[in-house]
Amino acid sequence: MLNKVMIIGHLGADPELRYTQSGSPVATLRIATDESYNDKEGNRVERTEWHRVVVFQRAAENCNQYLHKGSLVYVEGRLQTRKWQDQNGQDRYSTEIRADRVQFLDRRNSAEGDSDSYSAPRPSVPRQGGQRSFNRAPQPQQDSFEDNGPVFPSEVSTMDDVPF
Repeated sequence: MLNKVMIIGHLGADPELRYTQSGSPVATLRIATDESYNDKEGNRVERTEWHRVVVFQRAAENCNQYLHKGSLVYVEGRLQTRKWQDQNGQDRYSTEIRADRVQFLDRRNSAEGDSDSYSAPRPSVPRQGGQRSFNRAPQPQQDSFEDNGPVFPSEVSTMDDVPF
C-alpha cells in the first residue's frame, strides 16, 4: 500500500505552533496550491485547493521560526484522517497531511529585502539552489552532495505573485 503526498504551495497564514502534553512541538500549516486550465469555451479557469499540514518535533519549530504567510514550501508526507467530537458530541473528521519533510523554497529574506539571502538556516550539509530541508529524523552526513536544483523551477519565483 502507498500513502504519499507531495505538494508545493504558499502558506495562507503564519504557522501555528503548539505543544503536546508531553512537550513535543507541533506546527500546523495552511498551504494553498493552485492550478489553472481552459474550459470548453476557452476561458481560463483558476482553482485553489487548501491543505492542512501537521509538522512535528524540530521541523515544527523550524517552520514556526522561518516560515510566514506567503512562504513557498514543498511538503512531502502522508494523508491522515482524525476523528473527533464537536461541542455537541457529533463525530467530526479531519483529513490532513502529516509531514515527513518540509523544504523551504523561498529565496529572499523579507526582513532584509535581499533577493540573494535565504529565509531558512543552512543545513549541516551545504546545498546550492536555495533549498533547505528539515526532516523529522536526522540525516546522516554525506561527503559529497549532488544538487539537482529546485523541485519545480517555475514555482521558485519572487513573492510578487502571491494571491493573498
